[in-house]
Amino acid sequence: MSDRTTSPTIRVRILISGRVQGVGFRFSTREEATRRGVAGWVKNRPDGRVEAVFEGTEAQVEGMIRWCYQGPRSAQPTGVDVHCETPEGLQGFEIHHH
Repeated sequence: MSDRTTSPTIRVRILISGRVQGVGFRFSTREEATRRGVAGWVKNRPDGRVEAVFEGTEAQVEGMIRWCYQGPRSAQPTGVDVHCETPEGLQGFEIHHH
């Protein structure tokens, strides 16, 4: 393991617009977050966007944000809005259903 575990935890809430529902975006986000060691959750919103919260080191969270601009193969994100929040100490990564 590297020294990254001692880096401060940050948290962001993001909203992804575009063709992001019905394309496996939530499941792919969970896989990517788990691979990167990022905690949080992801869900579909009624307005057609996907909402996610990521907690981890700055490098881990920035990697997830970059990934969201592309998403899974069949997704076509057109916008990613990022909002910083106070970390809550989340563990694991979940898919939330309304």
